[in-house]
Parts: sequence; C-alpha cells; structure tokens
Amino acid sequence: MDVTAVVGRNERQMESVDILISNGWVLTMDPEYTLIEKGAVAVSGDRIVSVGEELVLTASYKAAKTINARGGIIMPGLVNAHTHAAMTCFRGIADDLPLMTWLNDHIFPAEAKLTFDIVYHGTLLACAEMILSGTTTFCDMYLFEDAVAQAAKTLGIRAVVGEVIYDFPSPNYGPVEEGLKYTEDLIEKWRDDPLITVAVEPHSVYVCSPELLQKARGIADKNNVSVIIHVAETEKEVAEVMGKYGRTPVAHLAALEILGPDLIADHCVVLTPEDITVLKEFDVKVAHNPESNMKLASGIAPIPELLDHGITVGIGTDGCASNNNLDLFQEMDTAAKLHKVNSLDPTVMDARTVVKMATIDGARVLGLGDTTGSLEVGKKADIIVVDLNRPHLVPMYNVYSHLVYAVTGSDVVTAIVNGRLLMEDRVLTTVDVDAVMLAVNQIAQDTT
Repeated sequence: MDVTAVVGRNERQMESVDILISNGWVLTMDPEYTLIEKGAVAVSGDRIVSVGEELVLTASYKAAKTINARGGIIMPGLVNAHTHAAMTCFRGIADDLPLMTWLNDHIFPAEAKLTFDIVYHGTLLACAEMILSGTTTFCDMYLFEDAVAQAAKTLGIRAVVGEVIYDFPSPNYGPVEEGLKYTEDLIEKWRDDPLITVAVEPHSVYVCSPELLQKARGIADKNNVSVIIHVAETEKEVAEVMGKYGRTPVAHLAALEILGPDLIADHCVVLTPEDITVLKEFDVKVAHNPESNMKLASGIAPIPELLDHGITVGIGTDGCASNNNLDLFQEMDTAAKLHKVNSLDPTVMDARTVVKMATIDGARVLGLGDTTGSLEVGKKADIIVVDLNRPHLVPMYNVYSHLVYAVTGSDVVTAIVNGRLLMEDRVLTTVDVDAVMLAVNQIAQDTT
C-alpha cells in the first residue's frame, strides 16, 4: 500500500471503526510471528478489521475510541487453559499439604458448603483478577457452573465452563445422573453465546467410573463440545488406577474410547513414553499447570517431550487454593524456568514457545483457535496492552523474553474482550471490584 497516498486521504474517505489502538509494538502471534514495531490494531464491533503499521491505520480509519499504547506491547489476551475460578474463596485455606490430604480433608469438605451465590461472587473476583493480569479467556471446571458462566458474562470475559461430575453426590446437583442432566441443560442454555462455551467435565479417572466416563463422552459427542478431565496428576493417582484397571489413566481413557482431538487433559504430570504416544495418536490437548503441580509436590509434567511430539499444550493456573493467584504472566515465567532446571538445558522452553502456549496454543487447546489467541483480521478482538514504561521493563531487546521473564500481570493496562473495553489504565469498567472483594471477604468469614 502507498503510505503517502493513504495519508493524503480526506476524512470522508476514512472508514469508521469502534476502537483504534496505536503507538505500540504489535505482537500478532500469527503463523509468521509478525511483530510490528510501530503498529496499530483497528476494531469494529467484536472483530479485528486491520493490523498493521500505525501510519497506515491512523490514516485509513476514523475511530470512535482511540487508545494510545504509549510504546507498549499490543498483543492477544492470554488464555488460562485450566482453573477453578470460584476457589478464590479458598485462597490459602489449606497450604503446604499433599494433594490427596489437601483435596479429601480440606477442599471437598469446604466445597460441600458451596452455593450458587458463593460461586458467583468467587468467580466475579477471579474474573477481575484475570482481567487485571491480562487474561481474556479462561477454562473452568467447578460446581454451580451456571454461576460461573453468568459471572464471566457479567464482566465480559471469554470462558469455557463445565460442571464437574463424579461418582459421589454433588452439593449442586445431587446424584450423578442429575449431574449429567445439569450438563446437558447448561449446554443448551449457553448454546451459541458469543462469550460462553460449555464442555463436559468428568473430574478424573479415579473418581469417575468407566460407565460415567462413557456417558460423559456420549453427551460431548451428541452436542459437539469438548471433554475436559484431570489426567495423571500424581504418582499415587496412577498407581491407584493401575491397581484398579491394570492400565495407566491415559491407557484407560483410550480403552474406553474417551480420547480424541476434543479432549483436554489437565496436568499430565506422570506419563509413560507409551502414554505420550497415545496422546499424540488421538491429538489430545494438554493444559500445563506448573505452579500448582510444584506447590502440591505432584511432580513435573514432561512438557518438552509433549511439545517434541507435536502435542498442543496450553498453560493454566489451576485454582487459587493451589497456586495461589491467577497471574498467567507469572505462570509463564515459572513454566520456562522449571523445565530448564529440570532438564539442565537453558534452551528448553524458549520464551517464544511459552508465549505461544499462553496465547494461540492455549486457544487451540480450548477449541477456540479460530476465534482468539492471535491478532489477525476476522478474529475476535481479545487484546491487551502491556505498559513498558516501568523500570523493570527497560530496556527491551526481545519482546518474547520480556513477556516471559520480566513482565508481570500488574503491567497490563488495557484489556479488550470481544471488542468491549473491560479495563482502561488499570481501571475495570464492568465491575465494582471493591464491592466484590467485600462480598468474598464476608463469604470467607461465614464459611470457615
């Protein structure tokens, strides 16, 4: 395009858009990893209509709202591939304990007291925390998931949600058959919603019978939605499943015909070489949760090996009771360093790979790769701006390195989801965060 000619256009020839973000480094995360030093992004409605040089876009578009990135990084919003949002209510409730003790003696009893209202307010808090730290899409597994969907919708963040189902009664739906019905009702209620996607979410092999897993798969197939399940999180889990079924959790799921390209396997810490081959064979997607796995001493997932096999991996924070925050920038930093020290190889999990896992690959894990995860024309406008005018971010030699090893969630100043401005200059626009914090503090006092 002739830039001089574009600059010479008069205002009547300029196309109107809703938002124009300019004066920043545009990190697209497109297939070519296009990086534009003095770039801009134009948004009309809920979609990106142009990505390119600032001079061209500012001369081509007249925007109702302009955002000056002030030399910062304009990039896709982050994708949290696995969390339990309402566990913000249990942040720090039972730290420094083994997974099964933590789960059976503390988390399950606490969750028995959950209500729709508690989950709704806990999720509001989680969504606020995620938006403030650059996450624009998250994947949730918990109880009262209609409350999660409603909270996410209220704040305007993109979400994949699913009611956790297991063989024992739930404080939400009661017996397991009602859980399956609740899931189908949830799918129907949120079908075709622009922000909310519903998945079928059996908790894990060790608390779900083969019959329940197959019923869950049947519902997913009938409704063309994903299956999400915790897989091989600890050695104890794998030993228990081996003792009961004579197979690893991955092999067990394969034998039951549960695996497929629409299955998201959370954690995948304890895998055999055969398990990795099977995951690749069925094109299973994986959500890596390094900080939660470290804190619960579950182990280190073989993520470099999964990537070497061409398996798509995203990054998740897990819930606030086992992390204890939802800052995905911090999770990226941990993921990169953990695997370097584990392998004694500083080239493992390079910064660009990790950023890809937290953006476009995270979106692919959730089945949203054509919707979000990169800044490309036609995709939904899920965009964040990172402020570089901070002492710990000066100078910048490599944008990917900066994002993984230097940036924190508090450096994000702007967040847009589906074309809607959710945060500007670190002020949330869709929620009274002080009121939400007050409500969750009251919940903590009433339930503990």
